Amino acid sequence: MNFIKTIALLLTGCCLTSCLSASREKDPLKEILNSRDPAIRKVMKDPGLYEVQIRYTRILREGGTVRFKDYDFRVDTEAYFYPASTVKFPIAVLALEKLGTMDSLDRNTRFYIEGDSVENSFADDIVKVFAISDNHANNRLLEFLGQDAINERLGSLQVRPARISHRLGYHSDDVSTRPLILYLNDSTTVQSKPIVNHPPVPLEISGVLKGRGYYREDSLYMAPFDFGLKNYLPVTSLSGLMKRVIFPETFPENERFRLSPDQREFLLNSMKIIPRKAGYDPVMYQDGYCKFFIYGDTEDRIPDHISIYNKVGFAYGTLTDCAYITDDENGVEFMLTATILVNSNGIFNDDQYEYDETGLPFLAALGRAVYQYELGQQ
Repeated sequence: MNFIKTIALLLTGCCLTSCLSASREKDPLKEILNSRDPAIRKVMKDPGLYEVQIRYTRILREGGTVRFKDYDFRVDTEAYFYPASTVKFPIAVLALEKLGTMDSLDRNTRFYIEGDSVENSFADDIVKVFAISDNHANNRLLEFLGQDAINERLGSLQVRPARISHRLGYHSDDVSTRPLILYLNDSTTVQSKPIVNHPPVPLEISGVLKGRGYYREDSLYMAPFDFGLKNYLPVTSLSGLMKRVIFPETFPENERFRLSPDQREFLLNSMKIIPRKAGYDPVMYQDGYCKFFIYGDTEDRIPDHISIYNKVGFAYGTLTDCAYITDDENGVEFMLTATILVNSNGIFNDDQYEYDETGLPFLAALGRAVYQYELGQQ
């Protein structure tokens, strides 16, 4: 009888140990967020204050197949955050996709906006979008696509919820795109027709009213800032976009971007490029300028064996990054999407945000903590 009890206790102990181990494996993000790193601890004392949302995706390879395992912290499509320049990610991909449907144009086609003297190729603008998050480049691509076409295509791909409603860097209520002057060859041009888009409908989710005041031009208004008509691209949608670009084969055909192998290779190279390799001054644009995870708080150069395919956004006190990160030397790969609001005074448009003090250190430390976790799983 005592022998049976002993065996039973041993089996129970093994079961408890196994269950505890499985529990730890079930949500490694909890372990990661319990880090003693001061940048993480500072934010995790009150993640609601910072409106933190995180999705960590483990890449599970089994034979020739890929499977995703998502771990979420406070992810909520009904809790609004301003996506800032992360909206440039789907715009760049859809511009490439549209070019693939046109016989007379390709990504090397030069063009300019009617009434503007700045001339670029589509390829140049896509590189600028990822290398330094250029607003003008993004807006030119938006004029090419139109908001309605962007939103309809994202919906058809099941990338939802999502809403692109405006250009970046300046305010305009104009829902019509501006005509493009496109070069068919060195001397022949053609003008595109304006695209008339639907005006945005106010978002009816929590968090669209933020803070206690805002500046408009030089005047301070003591009322919450209304984001209800602005772009909307939550963590789940950003993560879905990244998965479709990096691992298209994991989705049914009707949920994949229609990109040729050449287009996709160009896109991936653009997504991982760092400013100095795109021809920008490395003093002004350090490697971590648009790579918030791991390197956003440092001047260190990113080693060649680490590739970060990503798109960041930073505006109105909100910092967001959506990335697929690989380390070829150590066999590490994972996806990470996170957003944080750093606006302690609750006033928007005053340029008084804690990007350097709190936001970037948190995202960089989070990226390092996830990387270290993945390294320990090898």
